[in-house]
Amino acid sequence: MGQFEPGGAMKALVGFVLGLLLLPGVSQGQRGTSLAFQRAEHLRHGINLSGWYAQTRDFTPQRMDSYTTVADFQKIKSLGFDHVRLSIDPEPLIADPQLGSLKIDGIARLDKTVKQLTDAGLNVVLDIHPEESWKAQLTQGDDPVERFCAFWATFAGHYAAMDPEKIFFEVMNEPTLADLYRWQGIQARAVARIRVVAPQHTVIATASMYSGIDNLLAMEPVRDENVIYTFHDYNPMWFTHQGATWGSQGWVFVRGVPYPSTPENVQAILGQEQDERERMWLQRYGWERWDAARVGAEVAAMSEWAQRRGVPLYCGEFGVYKAYADPKMRATWISDMRTALESKHIGWAMWDYQGNFGIVTKGSGGTVVDQSVANALGLKK
Repeated sequence: MGQFEPGGAMKALVGFVLGLLLLPGVSQGQRGTSLAFQRAEHLRHGINLSGWYAQTRDFTPQRMDSYTTVADFQKIKSLGFDHVRLSIDPEPLIADPQLGSLKIDGIARLDKTVKQLTDAGLNVVLDIHPEESWKAQLTQGDDPVERFCAFWATFAGHYAAMDPEKIFFEVMNEPTLADLYRWQGIQARAVARIRVVAPQHTVIATASMYSGIDNLLAMEPVRDENVIYTFHDYNPMWFTHQGATWGSQGWVFVRGVPYPSTPENVQAILGQEQDERERMWLQRYGWERWDAARVGAEVAAMSEWAQRRGVPLYCGEFGVYKAYADPKMRATWISDMRTALESKHIGWAMWDYQGNFGIVTKGSGGTVVDQSVANALGLKK
């Protein structure tokens, strides 16, 4: 169809077509009883497995075999998690981008991992988690969109024989398209291709611009009842990402950002920001008085969106960068977020297992669990 960016009369036509593809997924009478709601019960308490099949360029057998192991899966299960969200970079798996065919060695290794996870009693979200450059291609006409859909048709078809009560398909981690309308069309197209080859499996869909809550509030469900809708919530970012070297330029310079926040308790750290604009944003963090009630109010807004449309929700990521956050405050925020989610019966997966937001630390002394985080998540001791 040429460029996938309609304008004028063409935009109106495509809008009509999307109107047929997008609608509230479940009627009021079906709310809470559809297959998607039943499957969402398998995703109550999860952890993200990051930096293994994605967020790395080292896919050597030596690293893949040692970075995360069966012993980790057993540890995850013993802590009380019921599922993992497994980040998967699609690019190393793809043999022919046009056909969406998969590399034999790469998919065989992933098959082994998925089986080991399910054998450990864990359900698995197969989270397609591309690099930013790969995601950016989806802004460039229709060819990259077709390649993306071809990949999903092959990938979902490959896993279609696995138990749909245990295996879930997440369309894409944090799509970055600024055009929310365009992403909705791409996602609807991908879901339709998945459904052809995997009619029983539950799909996890999201909004554009990093799966943020504001953008999920602006989207409508796809025309498929067997879909769960995910969002990521790291608000307030000044606390959860203090010291981070990515994202906002201002984060990297701040240390000791307090939580909860008040106008008074941020005063001591304002001097860390030399940029007046960044300093104002940090000051606003204090004025906004982030606490359990504020976190809960944002989660409640998401719950209301889902209730009006009769669809299940899932928080696929939340967490605190641990390098500079006060450990007690970090645990308090995690507890507040987890409590808010569970109060609205929203399943979750914390970011992450062993990365820089992790619940465990690995070293010469073995794998050490951060018990304050485990407690904040309401897990077993």
